[in-house]
Amino acid sequence: MTAANSSPTPSDLRHPMFSWIYARMSRRMEAGGMSGLRTELLAGLSGRVVELGAGNGLNFAHYPRTVSEVVAVEPEPYLRTHAEGAAATAPVPVTVTPGRAEKVPLADDSVDAVVLCLVMCSLPDRAAAMAEVRRVLRPNGSLRFLEHTIAPTPGLRAVQKIVDATFWPRIAGGCHTATDPVGTISTAGFEVTELRRLRFPDIRFTQPSTPHVLGTAQMATA
Repeated sequence: MTAANSSPTPSDLRHPMFSWIYARMSRRMEAGGMSGLRTELLAGLSGRVVELGAGNGLNFAHYPRTVSEVVAVEPEPYLRTHAEGAAATAPVPVTVTPGRAEKVPLADDSVDAVVLCLVMCSLPDRAAAMAEVRRVLRPNGSLRFLEHTIAPTPGLRAVQKIVDATFWPRIAGGCHTATDPVGTISTAGFEVTELRRLRFPDIRFTQPSTPHVLGTAQMATA
């Protein structure tokens, strides 16, 4: 199930060249191991889920049938159109809608889980996005994340900061590789309960975007 929301809206963020390239590149990423990471990311979810920055919808096929509804928020029109196509064949009901992570088009305490997948690196205001995650997530809800992260070694961290300050965000839809999603999530008042650090793609050549984190968080209790 999908809603036809690919027409232009005030919340759109247009990256026409990047989105065209990403829609094709992401298919190769699936074959290189990203498909398995998506399954791991979403395993065990249930109830109503919002996915922020759903891209071209490649997560949709991996949602378990215990999920009653996915609200997929995507601000890039070209990727949103592809997401609508993916929603039509998803194993669970998916509604694709325009919007941004900094202003989620959902009511307070309205979802059982929030999914962030390869999106935090490109958010203009991560603190505002995390405040929105807290707002829409029900008590005892779950935050799942699979994100680029700052490198564990000084040399690669230096490379990340150089590319972030020069060409990388321009060619990668605003992506910044030297981000710290775990720190951002913790600062927003979440407790990270599961965390795995990994390389993707796991090949010999290390790119600035190779370090990743995959995990689960819940709102910390006082």
